[in-house]
Amino acid sequence: MNEIDALDARILLALDDDPDLTILGLSRELGVARNTVHARLRKLGHNGVIGDFSRRVDPVALGYDLVAFVSMQISQTKQPVTTTALRELPEVIEIHATSGDADLMVKVVARDTQDLNRITNEILGIDGVERTSTAISLHEAMTTRMRGLLEVAARTS
Repeated sequence: MNEIDALDARILLALDDDPDLTILGLSRELGVARNTVHARLRKLGHNGVIGDFSRRVDPVALGYDLVAFVSMQISQTKQPVTTTALRELPEVIEIHATSGDADLMVKVVARDTQDLNRITNEILGIDGVERTSTAISLHEAMTTRMRGLLEVAARTS
């Protein structure tokens, strides 16, 4: 993935302010040629800088009101099999390989605590999972944010 330069950051900030801006609208707002904006957006999408649109969907809108974090100890030799099986569970929305006591940190969504129990039992049944510990999120104190980092990048030339 290539680094974002100041123009890329300005484009992304403008889209953050108004996601409905067209390429022509971005061009006018930023004072940059339409073809430049179009090429930059294509590059950002191709390089994975701009993620899937589905990442912006709130799980609550789909009926998943509960968020939990499952720290997992797994058999190191079965890590690829374990992560592949985790990816197949639709309620698993993030997987991070970690250092420390847990090998994996998994973010899951559930409809309620009974649903979470079902999901954690499915996780425990995955080949290679040795132990789990689940923490339920009481509320999201801060969402994932990138704006501040983009503002810094936009000022850097």
